[in-house]
Amino acid sequence: MRVVYRVIAVAASVLIVAAAGTVFALTGGFDRLSGGSAPAAAPPEPGAATGPAGTGDASPAPVVPTGATASGAVPPSVGITATSAATPPGSPGPTAATPAVPDAVRTGGSPAVPAQATASPLPGGGQGVLAAVAADPRVSGLPEDGRLTNYPGKGGRTKGRVKDSRSGVSFARFTKSWRLVSSAPFATRRLLPAVKGARHRGLLATCPVPIAVQEELRDTAVLAARWSLKHHPDGSTITWTASQPFKAGKRDGWLLGYRVHYEARGEKHVATAAVALVDVRRAKPAMVLITIPDAQKKRWADINTLMSGLRAL
Repeated sequence: MRVVYRVIAVAASVLIVAAAGTVFALTGGFDRLSGGSAPAAAPPEPGAATGPAGTGDASPAPVVPTGATASGAVPPSVGITATSAATPPGSPGPTAATPAVPDAVRTGGSPAVPAQATASPLPGGGQGVLAAVAADPRVSGLPEDGRLTNYPGKGGRTKGRVKDSRSGVSFARFTKSWRLVSSAPFATRRLLPAVKGARHRGLLATCPVPIAVQEELRDTAVLAARWSLKHHPDGSTITWTASQPFKAGKRDGWLLGYRVHYEARGEKHVATAAVALVDVRRAKPAMVLITIPDAQKKRWADINTLMSGLRAL
């Protein structure tokens, strides 16, 4: 009898277990009945964004590219386009979530370099500068080619030469009339004696050209002539009389002749002037300036004597 009872007990246990399994399958599992955690999700694809399991209101954590800030913004990097890690190789370009690419265009996978504004030289050796000179009301346009006037009279006597090592030129030394004075702001400076009642007197000076050097020697000479107005009465204006190349020994030079018009004590006056630039193969050409007012017009021929005797050292 004991054996029979044992067989009955085992059979009953099997039936109970089978019934329990059926109930479990029909109800979706004890976890669902008890509100437990959901079944484990399938492993994510490589590179896919994953978020914490559990509550349904939690949003997936965004994929942050390398070097991104905590806020999710990607610092700009020249030549590098930030893309999501979930984007497989060979897929189309950045999506709407990708930060905007700067104006620098990326083509063929090459790093993009922002366009750089490069200054190109002005045609004709600085036409922009010359246009500014031509527009200056103190200057009557730009000089036309023409030779220096052969002024009447006889130039002053000369003896020996003055060597200006700072500028790199030498010129004839006048024995009379032109007196050596303090050079500043020039390298050498000489003046004619003052004339009673005249506000301006003759000036002969040399120095490295004190203005910006242009590509063409002629253009630099034009700027130097305009600069010379600093050494004339206020309100002076220029009209051109000559513009020509010349040789200072074996060096090239450019010579400009001009008149300077001004007023003094209500009277109109004219100074006759010339400026020569010599290419002395230094950072700046040598400048030789001479200007003589109408009150000393007997000395105008000194301009020819000076310019014809210029030599580079």
